[in-house]
Amino acid sequence: MTVREPVPMSVDGVIVRTAQLGGSTLSQAVQRGDVGAEWYSQRPNSPAAWRAHALQVRASLDGYDWLTTLAPAFAATGAAADRLAQAAARGVVVTTGQQPGLFGGPAYTWSKALSALSLADELSAAIDMPVAPVFWAATDDADWMEAAVTHVATARGLQSLSLSGQPTEGVAMADVPLGDLSAARAALTTACGSAAQASVLDAVDAAYVPHATVGAAYVQLLRSLLEPLGIAVLDASHPAFRVASDRFLRHALTAAAAVSESLSARTQAIESAGYAPQVDVIDGLSLVFHTGLVSIGEGVQRVRVRVPVAEAATVAREAEPGTLGANVLLRPVLERSLLPTLTYLAGPGELAYFAQVSPIASALGAPAPVASPRWAGEVIDGDAYRALDRLGLSEAMLRDPHAAEQQVAQRLLDDGISDTLERLRVAIDAQLRALRDSVDGAGSPVNHDVIAGLSRDLTHRIDKFEHRVLGGVKRNEVDAMRELAYVRASLRPMGKSPERVLNLLPYLARFGVGLLLRLRDASQSHAQSLVHGTRAAS
Repeated sequence: MTVREPVPMSVDGVIVRTAQLGGSTLSQAVQRGDVGAEWYSQRPNSPAAWRAHALQVRASLDGYDWLTTLAPAFAATGAAADRLAQAAARGVVVTTGQQPGLFGGPAYTWSKALSALSLADELSAAIDMPVAPVFWAATDDADWMEAAVTHVATARGLQSLSLSGQPTEGVAMADVPLGDLSAARAALTTACGSAAQASVLDAVDAAYVPHATVGAAYVQLLRSLLEPLGIAVLDASHPAFRVASDRFLRHALTAAAAVSESLSARTQAIESAGYAPQVDVIDGLSLVFHTGLVSIGEGVQRVRVRVPVAEAATVAREAEPGTLGANVLLRPVLERSLLPTLTYLAGPGELAYFAQVSPIASALGAPAPVASPRWAGEVIDGDAYRALDRLGLSEAMLRDPHAAEQQVAQRLLDDGISDTLERLRVAIDAQLRALRDSVDGAGSPVNHDVIAGLSRDLTHRIDKFEHRVLGGVKRNEVDAMRELAYVRASLRPMGKSPERVLNLLPYLARFGVGLLLRLRDASQSHAQSLVHGTRAAS
């Protein structure tokens, strides 16, 4: 007998639940507290400690008007602008971020943002200081595959939506044109359903216009949905940000040899402790990108390449302003030098690579950023849970690539129809033989041909009935497998948490943008645990 989990409570047909953050062995060790003191900046664990840390952060940027400098890169409006202004006057920020993803990318983009909002709210109240949430949109990232594809759950299973253009290499998403999105946009509309709220799809259409780039569309979509909640979005490719970063990046180039040595030593220490470093160290390359014009086919494209350590000093002297950028390990140190960042809310991979960040800060004589684990949450259509129950399955079965299908098929055959029909055939054959024997001999009321005809007639009727039954079973199996495909796409797409695979926009369109507030509320317990040093309620 299958033991099934109780169906979670939902509001308006959608379920929001906290999930395990997961990650590599190193990431999970950090989350448990098994690793930390020697490789990470200490994270405060009480309101008093957070306030002391906030005062130190503000003091480190004393005399630097970060908001005026970066205002064009924020382009903040409304509640987001108000919170930034208050933080600039007498407060700090908490940050998180993500590289561009099509139509906002996986749901964890939004989990990160709302997790930052919850933490900022909790800290503001606990330390009596304005704390603004900031989402760092890494539009300078060049990972085309990450940006080009997103996934939605449909009635027929998981569907992939993608950009139509050719893959690019070394080109920042801020420079990659969207191309023709008509097919992906139509598929998104279908996934949103007939009762989709116009405001969400209007925001998509306003952002994903033909002349936009992948990065620009991503930033506009995030701002349209996050700024009303008070979350500012920083465009890391904006000229104002590039200019503000220039001095730090040139310093990173002049110190490239020392940075490389420190990073190599930390990476070796991580390996010696039995963990795999999250980011591979490439000998001979600095942590700074230099963007230049490269001829590609008949055109010219801005392409970024890692600066070799041997050429770092020359590039530091000669590079044009705005052409330098930070790689993933240097980026947190750069951010901490430009913003009064109290902590960065990190995903599992980010939490692991922060073990390699502190030696970089030390080599540069820069403040080391503090990382905190973000909240992880899943948004699930309540219909998927009800379908799971109808199929007689448990979520655990979905973790196995075949167990759920086998269970459904077995359930359809459990009624023993085939076995019953076979026993019926045997019984009829035996009774017909007995009937033939009983009427055999002189004076029989019927001859053998009549009994043989009766046998053929009964056999034909049973065969015809069996054919109809098998047809019904096959139809039921098709329907059941189609429903299972929908359930798997909704609850365990690609064998992963839906937060890491599914796009959230269909859920926002169907259940309303108030769903974002549900995410914020669900993450509050996690925020409280970070601020007060307590264990989050599950």
